[in-house]
Amino acid sequence: MRLKISLLREPKHQELVSCVGWTNAEELYSCSDDHQIVKWNLLTSETSQIVKLPDDIYPIDLHWFPKSIGLKKQTQAESFVLTSSDGKFHLISKLGRVEKSVEAHCGAVLAGRWNYEGTALITVGEDGQVKIWSKSGMLRSTLAQQGTPVYSVAWGPDSEKVLYTAGKQLIIKPLQPNAKILQWKAHDGIILKVDWNSVNDLILSAGEDCKYKVWDSYGRLLYSSQPHEHPITSVAWAPDGELFAVGSFHTLRLCDKTGWSYALEKPSTGSIFNIAWSIDGTQIAGACGNGQVVFAHVVEQRWEWKNFEVTLTKRRTMQVRNVLNDAVDLLEFRDRVIKASLNYGHLVVSTSLQCYVFSTKNWNTPLIFDLKEGTVSLILQAERHFLLVDGGGIYLYSYEGRFISSPKFPGMRTDILNAQMVSLSNDTIAVKDKADEKIIFLFEASSGKPLGDGKILSHKNEILEIALDQKGLTSERKIAFIDKNRDLYITSVKRFGKEEQIIKLGTMVHTLAWCDTSNILCGLQDTRFTVWYYPNTVYVDRDILPKTLFEKDASEFSKNPHIVSFVGNQVTIRRADGSLLHVSISPYPAILHEYVSSSKWEDAVRLCRFVKEQTMWACLAAMSVANRDMTTAEIAYASIGEVSKLCSFVFFSLILNHTSFLPLQICRLLFFQIDKVQYINSIKDLPSKESKMAHMLMFSGNIQEAETVLLQAGLIYQAIQINIDLYNWERALELAVKHKTHVDTVLAYRQKFLETFGKQETNKRYLQYAEGLQVDWDKIKAKIEMEITKERERSSSLAGKSLMARH
Repeated sequence: MRLKISLLREPKHQELVSCVGWTNAEELYSCSDDHQIVKWNLLTSETSQIVKLPDDIYPIDLHWFPKSIGLKKQTQAESFVLTSSDGKFHLISKLGRVEKSVEAHCGAVLAGRWNYEGTALITVGEDGQVKIWSKSGMLRSTLAQQGTPVYSVAWGPDSEKVLYTAGKQLIIKPLQPNAKILQWKAHDGIILKVDWNSVNDLILSAGEDCKYKVWDSYGRLLYSSQPHEHPITSVAWAPDGELFAVGSFHTLRLCDKTGWSYALEKPSTGSIFNIAWSIDGTQIAGACGNGQVVFAHVVEQRWEWKNFEVTLTKRRTMQVRNVLNDAVDLLEFRDRVIKASLNYGHLVVSTSLQCYVFSTKNWNTPLIFDLKEGTVSLILQAERHFLLVDGGGIYLYSYEGRFISSPKFPGMRTDILNAQMVSLSNDTIAVKDKADEKIIFLFEASSGKPLGDGKILSHKNEILEIALDQKGLTSERKIAFIDKNRDLYITSVKRFGKEEQIIKLGTMVHTLAWCDTSNILCGLQDTRFTVWYYPNTVYVDRDILPKTLFEKDASEFSKNPHIVSFVGNQVTIRRADGSLLHVSISPYPAILHEYVSSSKWEDAVRLCRFVKEQTMWACLAAMSVANRDMTTAEIAYASIGEVSKLCSFVFFSLILNHTSFLPLQICRLLFFQIDKVQYINSIKDLPSKESKMAHMLMFSGNIQEAETVLLQAGLIYQAIQINIDLYNWERALELAVKHKTHVDTVLAYRQKFLETFGKQETNKRYLQYAEGLQVDWDKIKAKIEMEITKERERSSSLAGKSLMARH
């Protein structure tokens, strides 16, 4: 990625240009010390003087009124605020008419900024005051007052906080009275410029110490540049928060949001005092000290997928290269390219007016449709469809160009959505709520309606990043997310009736990604790169979860790495210095996923025997339990940790009387694993399908669900018995009394349990029902035998009816 610079041979201004601002993607206004406001039309390359200001007005800062206010949207900005050296700010229309001039500060007004809603204006000045004004220019409040000039100011993403400079310090002050103020030393010299992005919530600062820095909203340093030759005079975020630009003397730099530099240009501009990004994030304009306005277009962006590499060579031209055969295709567009995405065998390109969908099988005949609003800020792809986000909403389209749905939720602001806040799968759309960051909205992809019974997914902490898995059935769809404590959680997206479990998978996770071909999850933990080959293991058997992981030392990725993609068995990671590293994982777990999804259990077992890895057997064990295949589960559990070898080891240790040499952990593993194999074997012999299902649910720890399955099938005794087996005495008696059956059975087992430990009954309910009751074990055993016989007969009857129905 680089900047394509364009400068006029002769400057249009006679003095230094102090500020610039875009009205739309093709029109710019510039203000200069020669008192002129000039309009630049980039389509026709024409310039025109809008107005000549009075000789006593020297412009310092310019900010256009926001385009969208609530639901009302304008195609372009219609007025702007201009701050000047005479202590005033001026509200000026697009045609150059000064609507109002307001005495604001003693000394120059150094910066002025509208909030995102357009309801308030903030100004700062040489007098050290920070003031908030109404839309019409009426003073609302003086937010702060200090002894040093305030050179720059920025609103927080929610317009509830303000960031401003104080010498070498940065200060974040909430608008609420008595709220805590955050202040820290940010630079070794006076801070000249700040910017706060509404999408990524990151802060930029630039100072006379010749450095630019990136901070989070808590004041923690994320990146600090090396000292430049000259003070950094301007910084600005791109609208989508993925890039930022830095301006200095004869210097214009393009950087990634993490701080590393994409490109460095050295135009003959003098100092660049102000930088503005176009609304679509494709162009930069800079206000230069020599009277020039420098324009820079972002080109040579690259997208990669498997054997294809796509490069934006010009504003309207892309080059596609197939690295397998070195075939090259050129893609020409009518308008400039704004956003693109390459995944799942399709290239989706949005221009200023249209959307193009190319198939990697045929680059010559794209599918083209018109866009409702030109400025697309985000493109997400899934296997069956893709998602466009623009200023007007969220839109889902098929790869054939058919509009599918447009999900909406209360207070939706699409201008602040990014890839960490939105996730897409074949059947689900997930959106993190910016107003309440503990909430995730879930929608059906096909209709755009809330998923399930409309319940939102709520977490106890703020959520930072979300990701939906890509394969499998809709009913089994999972979402993984990282919260502000850097804990990784997983939960089901189906929200029917009962609250779905949110289970922790890992700690200190900084970034995550799902594989595009199978439900394998990878993440970068504190010092490790971790792959969860089968994350659903947490729902089946948490004890074997550690055995389903692949872990690798992450020190080679340096500080703050980020997972770019997870395609097939290759993970691409970007380091903090911008370099890309590729990590290959074993292809066998993905093959295992494929066999299991096709119910090819024999092939799955054969694969595990061929690979001979404990990880594979552990994954197969969890998968077979989840899919209720008892035969495979028994084989897999028996193979985990090579139980047969351990059995032999224990046997010979006992013979040789060297049991003291057997490690305690191996003993635990052995007997624990053998117990599971025996339990699975016993499940296979149960008479009815419902009993097998219930015991499988018990095996996975879902006791309540197991009981519900039995009660719905009318197997009351079996429901009572599982509570007795788990020593859940209160519930066992409650069920027996409610259904008026087997009360004596519960009392008998309770009595036997107490006698084993030499205890007396103290529970009032048990004392009440045991009064005058004599336990007759022969009678109880006969009743139990009768229940088992009834269940077996019922199961045979149902099987017979099913067979007749088939015939």
